[in-house]
Amino acid sequence: MSEASVTSAQAALATGPIKGRSLWDDARRRLLRNPAAVFSLGLLALLAFLATFGTDLDFGVFRIPGFWVHDVDMIFRDRVAIAPTWDNYHWLGTDTEGRDMMARLLFGLRISLLVGVVATAVALTIGVLWGAIAGFFGGWLDQAMMRLVDLFYSIPFIFFVILLMTAIPTNDPFEKIILIFIAIGAVEWLTMSRIVRGQTIALRQREFVEAARAAGASPLQIVTRHIVPNTLGPVVIFATLNIPVVILLESFLSFIGLGVQEPLTSLGQLISRGAQNMEAYPWLLWWPAGLMLLTLMALNFLGDGLRDALDPKDR
Repeated sequence: MSEASVTSAQAALATGPIKGRSLWDDARRRLLRNPAAVFSLGLLALLAFLATFGTDLDFGVFRIPGFWVHDVDMIFRDRVAIAPTWDNYHWLGTDTEGRDMMARLLFGLRISLLVGVVATAVALTIGVLWGAIAGFFGGWLDQAMMRLVDLFYSIPFIFFVILLMTAIPTNDPFEKIILIFIAIGAVEWLTMSRIVRGQTIALRQREFVEAARAAGASPLQIVTRHIVPNTLGPVVIFATLNIPVVILLESFLSFIGLGVQEPLTSLGQLISRGAQNMEAYPWLLWWPAGLMLLTLMALNFLGDGLRDALDPKDR
């Protein structure tokens, strides 16, 4: 062996063992090489920060003041429906009741993001468990569970929401939001269950599942500890692409009067009120519609980036 080879071998031993990269590390590197996804991730982080801390956070027991100068419910009787101006910090103008539009937008963005994240979390929890159990056990259980999914698919979404809203009448705006979570989450999990079922059928005969069976793991342990973690890639992609769908659904419900109710507001409700006054006060429609468009585009670009990073074969 030459002296150079000995020297390089000694240098390699001095640096220690070579560390491998996990699939998640590779996915992170591919994601960071996608400029649109990285920009969208930063934009969403900024929007989430503004939505969370822009206006006051009221937890009942204590209240965290927001950084914006105007409160969401503050009414200025002498400044009704004024156009955007630098005076008195009404940078986006005021609405037809004299409330600051910047405060209303920040609060509406908070509610829309909250609905999107919580309803998607509900859909993922139900859909992942349902699809994993159906795909793992198979047979008559799989057939029965998936036929139930087909039955729910046949029910029109808006009919289900109207039925739910009329069956549980309430004037409490917070209870209305909970009903929206239930209504949207009860429909959006159907697609997730089919995705996870297909992944589970492909995974249930893999070596690690057979090893878990040989080690004495119960079927429930295999599903929760081995099957579900290996479906996280499609689940993460679905979550990022489903949040904008949920936000649009909530906006549609608010637009027709079945969504968020006063004194709360959302981007959908702000768009609905702006559409009613767009000829006289067009800024009431510009700002919520523009913010909605920006948020949905960022979520979709991030979802596309995650899809390419987690499953580069589909590019």
